[in-house]
Amino acid sequence: MSFEIARSGINAVNASLETISNNIANSGTYGFKSSRTNFSAMYADSHANGVEASSTSQSVDIGGGLFNTGRGMDAMIQGRGFFPVKDDAGQTVFTRVGIFSVDKNGFVIDSLGRKAQGYAAVLDANGKPVDGAGLGAFGDLKVATGQIPAQASEKLNFNGNLSADWTTPTAAPFNKDDPLTYNSSVTSVIYDSLGTKHSVTQYFVKTGTGTADAYYSFDGAAPAGVGATLNFNAQGQLTAVPTVTLNATPTNGAAPIALAIDYTGTTQFAGDTTTLTNATDGYAAGTLTGTSISEDGSLVATYSNGEKQTVGTLAVATFANESGLTPISETSWSSSQTSGVALYSRPGAGTAGKLASGSLEQSNVDITGELVSLMSAQRNYQANTKVISTENDVMQALMQAV
Repeated sequence: MSFEIARSGINAVNASLETISNNIANSGTYGFKSSRTNFSAMYADSHANGVEASSTSQSVDIGGGLFNTGRGMDAMIQGRGFFPVKDDAGQTVFTRVGIFSVDKNGFVIDSLGRKAQGYAAVLDANGKPVDGAGLGAFGDLKVATGQIPAQASEKLNFNGNLSADWTTPTAAPFNKDDPLTYNSSVTSVIYDSLGTKHSVTQYFVKTGTGTADAYYSFDGAAPAGVGATLNFNAQGQLTAVPTVTLNATPTNGAAPIALAIDYTGTTQFAGDTTTLTNATDGYAAGTLTGTSISEDGSLVATYSNGEKQTVGTLAVATFANESGLTPISETSWSSSQTSGVALYSRPGAGTAGKLASGSLEQSNVDITGELVSLMSAQRNYQANTKVISTENDVMQALMQAV
């Protein structure tokens, strides 16, 4: 019986050594989670029968260190969760290794070619992603690799200070070519439906105390008349924000432009005339130049025209019992009855951790602790072999006595 007990001890130590050696071998593997072999005593009819390696525990809840790569498509989950990816067989597995890229077909893939899973962007009638529209359909993440069409400008936001120190121009009537007939001018760049740039110039003329007229010139043409009147109270604030729409027809065959001009926040204080905001929407056509992943999982595409669009959202999967996941090759896990089904959400929502962009999670293996465990396993192995050796000496002495 002593032989069998010692043999069971050696087998259990061998199982522990396999776990320890695997941990040490993967100390430099991104997203790796260390494991521990658990022992339990064996009995038969209340008689000691040795020891066995009864189970293996995963340290899934212990995070690894942050390694800053600076690469836009690298991401690390800070907290709970896994990246769901789909392999060529159509099976969804889960990983903590956030090394992603975009393949030639526009699919977001990990370093092993598996397709990342997430939420598509919600698109408007023109196929443009709608900001703040929520999450789209769940599935393979894909980025449009062709051109994005030009977007005509529809809004012009102007915010500034029209100095209260202005005096009413003595020269009249207004003439855009005569600076003596107006107090200030501001030029904005807008786009038509073909992506061609146009200029819109605003000319401000003080007409009385707390009152200024605005004239609008499209591509240098003479204004048709007063475009808007801005009235300010004694505190220098607009008494009402005027509703202004500048209508213009480009000569290049593009669709007519209807530009809404918003003066919200414009003031009339003494001092310098300033422009705080002079922003228009719209842009020229552009081609995809790069992609990056944001903290909330947003997949941001950058185009040659300087435009950035959120074209999808990377998903994070959480489980009721993460330790119940089944480890598989390629630093991944598969779900099991013990882990429960995957619960998908965007990073930072619910129990899912946020992402650290441009970073990867290092292995959570504690090399010092593993080496101590290795020495302990060695002593246990030697002790069990000593039991076998001693038992053999006893048996030989017994046989000689007989």
